[in-house]
Amino acid sequence: QVQLVESGGGLVQPGGSLRLSCAASGRTFGSYAMGWFRQTPGKEREFVAVISWSGGMTFYARSAKGRFTISRDNANNMVYLQMNSLKPEDTAVYYCAASLTAEVADISLYDYWGRGTQVTVSS
Repeated sequence: QVQLVESGGGLVQPGGSLRLSCAASGRTFGSYAMGWFRQTPGKEREFVAVISWSGGMTFYARSAKGRFTISRDNANNMVYLQMNSLKPEDTAVYYCAASLTAEVADISLYDYWGRGTQVTVSS
């Protein structure tokens, strides 16, 4: 069993930055890839970024690449999403998730999910 808790969301102006954090607790046996997803009411949940257990591989959604950076601190069971140059369309609830399968964007391959943190980008 793994529990994931996101934090760091809030209100930010367009062009601003936020760093989201995801803290893992409980049993973390195995090697988990960690991903970030987001969802807005009325829209499907979408992939944002993923990082391998070692941190050596990252992959980003087209909308995030060049603006967002995913990283992890395995010693502290933390994963982060640094978001720069934020746009109103980035507004969503952001979720972190853990996958035992691979470093993939497929939501069906993620085993554990946090409850999300709200990010609102508005002037």
